[in-house]
Amino acid sequence: MTGDNRKQLDLSWHANAPAWTRVVRENRIESRRLATDRAIAEAVLANCPARVLDLGCGEGWLCRALAAQGVDVLGIDASEPLVEAAQVAGGVFRCLDYAQLQADPGQLGRFDVVVCNFSLFEERLEPLLAAVRELLGVDGVLLIQTVHPWQARGREGYRDGWRHEDFAAFEGEFPEPMPWYFRTLASWCELLRRCGYRIEALREPAHPDTGEPLSLLLEAKPTG
Repeated sequence: MTGDNRKQLDLSWHANAPAWTRVVRENRIESRRLATDRAIAEAVLANCPARVLDLGCGEGWLCRALAAQGVDVLGIDASEPLVEAAQVAGGVFRCLDYAQLQADPGQLGRFDVVVCNFSLFEERLEPLLAAVRELLGVDGVLLIQTVHPWQARGREGYRDGWRHEDFAAFEGEFPEPMPWYFRTLASWCELLRRCGYRIEALREPAHPDTGEPLSLLLEAKPTG
């Protein structure tokens, strides 16, 4: 089943690239408008980085926002259509999947901050997080923003496992469903510990009116 999910995940980000680009650029995702876009951009800039890697950059909005603040930023993504859309809008982008990155982390150089903004959907993340350790310079920071585990638990309950996003809110604009691997808060913390990171900060960007958490934002550094 994991192999099937991996194939469908790849397919979804290729087939859904035009819809995703449109939805992001039209600012149609409420949680992003209200809190999560601002939260990740501010978390990056708070570290005063000279060079940033946006890992799973999508259509490139975060790269453009950081570049506008004078940051040297590289975006990589496995979806060629998304990378093409990002390049057209401006910035420095490469089409590179996680397996290619893991095989040769040094090809990209070193970074002050590596950002994974809603881009860690796979079950087995240990090889990727090991590669990221090699990408981080002295005092480098890994920033992960993901769905808030309690809010995203759904009918399956609060336990790790594969879930499926059907993009129903967008009424057929997305042709392919997207599998993604759900982790509890404890699982995220244990994953980072096991991969040689210590969590420096944990934030929960919230809805400005209700206070309900809209995402989980983890800031971590290598322990060694």
